[in-house]
Amino acid sequence: MEFKDPALQRLIDQVRSAHKPLDIQGGGTKRFYGEIPHGDVLDIRPLAGISSYEPSELVVTVRAGTLLAELEATLASKGQCLPFEPPRFGPASTVGGMVAAGLSGPSRASVGGVRDYVLGTTILNGQGEVLSFGGQVIKNVAGYDVSRVMAGSLGVLGVICEVSLKVLPTAPATATLAFALDEAAALQQLSTWASQALPINASAWYHGQLHLRLAGAQAAVQAACTKLGGSLVEPEVAVSWWDSVRDQQHAFFHLDSSHLAKGESLWRLSVPATTPPLELPGSSVIEWGGAQRWLRSHAPAKQIRAAAVTAGGHATLFRGEAPRSAVFTPLSAPLMRIQQSLKQAFDPKGLFNPGRLYPSL
Repeated sequence: MEFKDPALQRLIDQVRSAHKPLDIQGGGTKRFYGEIPHGDVLDIRPLAGISSYEPSELVVTVRAGTLLAELEATLASKGQCLPFEPPRFGPASTVGGMVAAGLSGPSRASVGGVRDYVLGTTILNGQGEVLSFGGQVIKNVAGYDVSRVMAGSLGVLGVICEVSLKVLPTAPATATLAFALDEAAALQQLSTWASQALPINASAWYHGQLHLRLAGAQAAVQAACTKLGGSLVEPEVAVSWWDSVRDQQHAFFHLDSSHLAKGESLWRLSVPATTPPLELPGSSVIEWGGAQRWLRSHAPAKQIRAAAVTAGGHATLFRGEAPRSAVFTPLSAPLMRIQQSLKQAFDPKGLFNPGRLYPSL
């Protein structure tokens, strides 16, 4: 079957004629994430554009090569947004890369993650077939939710060609409060606030200061500001702060070649929000009400993973020069069999991003 869309047909032809691995690429802003990519480049950037957008239905359908900045600008013009604040890591970030990486920003704990907003996808499988899953409304999703499996799969299952996303109205009011608290006190305070009816949208602790973002109706935000106290951060300064955390432009996240050469790495730890300080060497940024802990450390991978597992969570090597097989926490045998079955079903020849998620996929 021939497609009238030349960009899609080019991808199909390249997949069908491939005899060795393909490295799926968009803007390249997340190439550092996961195992080291390799193979012939499969460039999805020409597959760009917003296919349909129904502001009244809170649904947008976008092709994978579309710039994330373009999508966000279009939504903003209608007073809407991607509430999970996907990290952009640079102006070249694409919608396909956003879904494939499955990363969410500061508001993740209050609104959900990327996969919670994926309604449907069109993908290209390893046999060069175009397949569609899900739809444009949640009620159309039935059975095994393949669309949401694509979120965070790092391209190992197939090439995301198009995605339908649920969007939300931008909050009518926001405010950011700052509190001088050490790590233990900040975690305790976040735990206390979590049990209260407060319009908390995001939190981030670093170096003795906790930032708390409120979002919602004007009256609710104002009432929360009065109740919580703290120091009100100027709106422009607050936007800059949250963007620096979302896109990892804050100084904490800057690891250049000299840091990496000395064995320093950036780890992302997912633990229960009520977990006390982990007592690991290095410096930390704490997000998501305590559930996400960024750690910049020289500590060995074994020590960091052990601390995360003991707390009931897991650790991911986000940036660093540790053995690349240590990027993601190894899966249990049953979960790995499921992953391998999915890989076999969608990409039987093992063409797409081999080893990017796990060495055996």
